[in-house]
Parts: sequence; C-alpha cells; structure tokens
Amino acid sequence: MEAVMGRIHLVLVQCVAAAALISSLAAGVAGEAAAAVAQELRQGFSVAHDQSYSQFQPVLADPTGVFALGFLRVNSTMLDLAVIHLPSAFPLWRAIPDRPAPWSTAASLSFDGGLVLTDCAANKVLWSTAATSASAGDRAVLLNTSNLQIQGTGGSSPDVVWQSFDYPSETIVQGQNFTSAATLYTIDRRFAMRLGSTYFGLYIEPPPPSSGVVVAAAMYFKHTAMEAKAQIVAGGGPTYARVEPDGFLAMYQREGPPADVLSFDTFNRGVRALRRMTLEPNGNLRAYYWDGARWALDYTAINDPCQLPATCGAYSICAEPSGRCQCLANATDGSGCAAVVPASAGSSLCGTTGGEVGGLYWAVRRQGVEPVNKELLWSEQTASATDCEARCERNCSCWGAVYSNGTGFCYIMDYPAQLLVAGDDRKMGYFKVRSMEEEGRRGGGRTNGVKAVLLVVGLTAVVAAAAFGAYRVWDRRRRTAADARRQMGAADDGLSPGPYKNLGSFSSVELTNSFRR
Repeated sequence: MEAVMGRIHLVLVQCVAAAALISSLAAGVAGEAAAAVAQELRQGFSVAHDQSYSQFQPVLADPTGVFALGFLRVNSTMLDLAVIHLPSAFPLWRAIPDRPAPWSTAASLSFDGGLVLTDCAANKVLWSTAATSASAGDRAVLLNTSNLQIQGTGGSSPDVVWQSFDYPSETIVQGQNFTSAATLYTIDRRFAMRLGSTYFGLYIEPPPPSSGVVVAAAMYFKHTAMEAKAQIVAGGGPTYARVEPDGFLAMYQREGPPADVLSFDTFNRGVRALRRMTLEPNGNLRAYYWDGARWALDYTAINDPCQLPATCGAYSICAEPSGRCQCLANATDGSGCAAVVPASAGSSLCGTTGGEVGGLYWAVRRQGVEPVNKELLWSEQTASATDCEARCERNCSCWGAVYSNGTGFCYIMDYPAQLLVAGDDRKMGYFKVRSMEEEGRRGGGRTNGVKAVLLVVGLTAVVAAAAFGAYRVWDRRRRTAADARRQMGAADDGLSPGPYKNLGSFSSVELTNSFRR
C-alpha cells in the first residue's frame, strides 16, 4: 500500500506539468485527440482534462471502438470518470468520486500501476483504484464487453488486478456477474439493488445517521429464485446474477443450469444485441437492448406507480391505480409531505433518560391505509389495533404499525412511513413523525439564532416607534412653551426649564417598562 500511495504522490507532482500541457493545446487539437485514443495505458501515462470537450473526453477505447473511458460531464456542471457506450453516449460505468469536482476543475487521469483521478488545483485525489485494490498492474485496458481492467502481464496470461465489473454504479451489462459484494445505486443514492442468498431486492436507502442510530433500508421489491433447474445449497458458495444474451437475468450458485430465470420480453426470440439492466432514478429496475439506433425497453420490474417510492415520497398515501398522492397527516397534495421529515431522520426515537420513548415525535393515526410492501415487512398477530399500536409505541426502532382487522396481523415498519396506499376501513395505521421542536433543541443552534435575531429586530422596531411617539409629545409641548414665551415677550426661543428636559431617560426607561405590561 505504501508503494501505491507513493505513486499517488508522484501523480500530484505531475499535475503541474499536465496543467501546463493543456494550456498550450490549440483549439483544433481536441478533434485530433479523439481520433488518436489509446487502446492501452502503460505505467507513467497521464492526461489532463481538456475543457474544450463539451460532454465527454475519451482517453481509452476498446478494440471495437464501441466503448470508451474518459472524462464525463454530469448534470451540466460536474466531472466524473466513466465508461461510455459511444453510439448512445450512455454511461455504463461511473467512478462517482466521494468528493465530486466541477467540470472546470484542472483535473488529470494517470496510470502508474493503478488509475488515479486528481484535482490538480486542490492537490487532492478525487478517486483511485487503490481504494479497493492495493496491488499494482502493468497496464489498463478496456475490453469489448465494456469491462475496464488493470492487468498484470508477468505470467503466461494476464492477471486481473482490478476491474470495473466488480464495482458497478447503476448499471450491469450482458455477461457481468452481479454478486452480493456489489450494490447498484441510483445516481443520488436514494435507492439500491442488492443480491441475497436466494433473491435480489430493491431498497430505499436511509439518510446518514445523525446520532449513531441507523434506520433500516426499506425493501420495496423482492424477486426470489424459483430453483426449478438448480438448487441453491446453504454453504455451497455465494450466488451471483448475470444478464444473458438470450434475454433474461439468471441467478447462479455455480456455472451450469441457473437457479432462476427472470425472463425479459425478448426471451428466446433470437434477439442478439448488447443488453443492460439499470436501476433508474425513480427506483425502478429496467432492462434494455441496443437495437442499433436506441435502447429498446425489454423489462420493467414495477408497473404500478404506487409501488415506486419516488411516486409520492415519505409520509404520503398513494391512491391506486391513478397514482394520485395525498399527505398522511391531511388531505392535501402529497408534493410537500416530505417536508415534515427532518434531516436527522436517522436518529433514535428514544429519549435520553432510560431509553424511554416519548417527547421526540408526534403520532399520526390514519384509518384506511396499508403498506404496499406489507409482504416484505415483519408481522405478527395481535388482539387489536390498540395492542398493535402499543408494540410500536414501546419500540425505539419502530416508525409505524398497521393493523388489519380482517386478519389480525400487525405490520411493523422500521423506517419512516413510505409506500402507503389507500385501503379499506378495516386497516388502521399508527405512525411516528419526528418532533420538529425537538429537532430545534438537538441541532437548533441555527434555529435559536434565527429566533434571537427576529426578537432583536422586533424589539428594535417597537422601541423606535415608541421613541418617535415620545418625540412627537416633546415637540408638541416645546411648541406650546415657545408660544407662551412669545406671548410673555420672551426673547429666548430655547427649551424652558422644567421636567421635559429628561425625555431621553423617559424613552429608555418608562417606555421599556411599558412593554412588559
């Protein structure tokens, strides 16, 4: 690892030279660079990010010219490293740095046994294969499957040191093994796909915890292996899934007949094309194939909009089949329901004294609702809705419970209320919503500061108004005294001696006291 870190340090030094190189490039060099993309990166390679490219700057190409690795412009402003399907410009793999940099960053990509994406201006490594592999390779290549590999060439056959197929972003492609060690995430990391021993599931990802307590990821879709052609044996090794050329997602424990076949629309129809499966921003899982002009839809995991967590969001109720939303706490449109969820929704619902529940949330009770994913929730039979509610009320990790009067089952939710649909009146729901007042006390330095500022501003305005009123009184009495002196033939038009000279102290003491009445 020390050797790898030494190479990263060398890359940072090389950034100065890289920045000087890019500043000397003429405007027409960009097109020449695109035509001369390398098919192999050797140790010592380094290339600077060229901002003259509008969307994608290729660095490494596969032998067929269909795929390329390079700098990708994301959301118009951000920089990422990606493997692109060139005919469609679709990113099949992205590095997704922990600290994203803007497209304008003076960045570089280098290879010295490992790939390193560096922000030269800030002198920081944005992303590196060294984070997941301490071994160094001799070359980096992009295969005709879109798999980016770092290989060692010391033996009779290339030794794979690192490959992008082991670290997918939101997409897996045909021939890529998806294992339990990997996770597909949507771009915003709100939703995820994971593989279990006999199934794969789609999950709502919890927010980062604010007090060390983690909210469970909520599963909203589950596909279990049928095990018709092969059995999954406990202890027989890990399972993995793979998109196959004949149009299906297969699940294996070992090569041979699959333990499960999830067929696509073109299953066994002789369609030979590049296939991909992507977890999309709304949380749905879809499969596509490239028909030569576009990505044709071939499979959709969820067709009911109310079964998608992005349709209505948190603390909302979805009406099937229309997909219309309303807030759990009232009958307004569901677009603003998530506003009641605090940023620290990951913190505990327990009090600090003896782990008691109470004071940190307010309860919402709603009849005629049920979780659309109830089959995936923990449940037990209880005697009544009151008993079901009590099971959740006393449980620090419980965010909601729904009781079915028809079956007697109590469904427990260990995440903030989501994926609720309108049901019949035999369903009774009990839900916890974090207390916003408690949030203000826990992390409310900013809130208290705002309140203090508003109080000061308010008092200042009142004092100013009172002072102005006092001035009017003083001015009226001054004019009256002056008129009296003129009538008496007085030559001096100044203030007459008397109690009115101390109006300043009156305004600061008497008026202030009057505010307290």
